[in-house]
Amino acid sequence: MANHLSSFKRIKQNHTRRLRNKYVYKSTKTAIKKLLMNKNKKEYSVVISMIDKLSKKNIIHMNKADRLKKKLSQKLFD
Repeated sequence: MANHLSSFKRIKQNHTRRLRNKYVYKSTKTAIKKLLMNKNKKEYSVVISMIDKLSKKNIIHMNKADRLKKKLSQKLFD
């Protein structure tokens, strides 16, 4: 266990960020599923921006974000 106050703070910050990242990632996955079920092209831009934000914050890798966007566009527009 940590012995310094700064390390206690770091543990607390990591926990908070982990929960926030998990929430954002899960809500994005839910939005993707809803988009694929409804095939609503208006929601497409919202979901794409959510994926881009995940990639920008390094929650998911840049290549995974590109793969997700490609897969969504193929399923919606083809």
